[in-house]
Amino acid sequence: MRLQDLLDQRMGGLQRQMLQDSAALKTELIERFEAQRKAIADNLADGRLAQQRESAELRAALEAALNRHREVAERHQREALKGQQEALTSGMTAMVQQVSAAFRTSSDELGKRVDGLTQTTDTRLKEISGQVERRLAEGFEKTTETFTRVLEHLSRIDEAQKRITELSTNVVSLQEVLTDKRSRGAFGEVQLAGLVRNLMPEGSFSLQHTLSNGTRVDCLLTLPEPTGNVAIDAKFPLESFQSMMDNDLAETDRARASRQFRLDIRKHIRDIADKYLIQGETADGAVMFLPAEAIFAEIHAHFPELVEEAQRARVWLVSPTTLMAVLTTARAVLKDEATRRQVHIIQDHLRRLSEDFGRFRQRMDKLAVHIRQAHEDVKQVNTSAQKISTRFHDIDRVELPEPEPDEEQTAALPGSDS
Repeated sequence: MRLQDLLDQRMGGLQRQMLQDSAALKTELIERFEAQRKAIADNLADGRLAQQRESAELRAALEAALNRHREVAERHQREALKGQQEALTSGMTAMVQQVSAAFRTSSDELGKRVDGLTQTTDTRLKEISGQVERRLAEGFEKTTETFTRVLEHLSRIDEAQKRITELSTNVVSLQEVLTDKRSRGAFGEVQLAGLVRNLMPEGSFSLQHTLSNGTRVDCLLTLPEPTGNVAIDAKFPLESFQSMMDNDLAETDRARASRQFRLDIRKHIRDIADKYLIQGETADGAVMFLPAEAIFAEIHAHFPELVEEAQRARVWLVSPTTLMAVLTTARAVLKDEATRRQVHIIQDHLRRLSEDFGRFRQRMDKLAVHIRQAHEDVKQVNTSAQKISTRFHDIDRVELPEPEPDEEQTAALPGSDS
């Protein structure tokens, strides 16, 4: 926050300085314009006064010359005085007119030039003022953007420093955890429990399970037969491994650490085989979980005899990665077992359905017999009906002689109306 306050103060000072410079520049331009305008006005006034002085001097000179000519004319030719006076008067008038015309022309041209110069100066001042304002605005924007980016980068740096501080704290905490043997054991157990909970369904495992011999295993996987219950125990032989991998130690110390590492792994293998392989209670093999991939890789790369010894003792060495594969396989086995149980249920339902279908078939056969018998009866009834119809038809075709009955007998006979 101190660096951000300092940057804010510097940015405010720079903005105030740029505003003061802009105001000073505008004031200087206005003063220069006023001075130039005043100089032009002074030059115009001086020109007019000079022309007036020259006109006065010219008039004085002409009057003096006129007086001289008048005196000469009076001395030499009094008769030509009037003509000379008229000539001088006309010449004076023409000269005055020419001077006045020239003065007016010069004054007009000078006024036009002054107006044009004033307009040009105003235009240039406006352009300069606009450019200065635009450049100042652009400068302010760029400065603001720059300071904004600087502040963003500073905030990111602050966040990164906070994360680095947190990471350093976590690393120190992890180092403290890994320094103590009991803490290392708890770390391995927590990592094992996290992997098992993430990959295995509930009810298929038991953490910190106590076996019949009184020993407690970190995790017991409950798998179907023939696999059975698989014991998993976490081991973290870090001290001898770190000494063995420390290049700053002497070669003899590293060799001693290598031998100690071999002894530690062999002891863990024997302990797991002796404690967690129980006939009729656990599976034929147990699992030793190594929380560090580096230790697992070092054993398989440079201690193959330990791997062979573990296999002979029916103890399988796994790292976090390989344990995930083992747990995934175990979950597949559980899923297959559940599927087989469901198959038995389906087979039982199919058997019952087959029995129901057998009874249905028997009843259907009986119904078919009754339907056939009814069909035969209907067929026989139909045959009898046809025979009776044929007999009636034959009777209708027989012609018998009719007697001549009296009216009463005729009326008594049925069908006599036809």
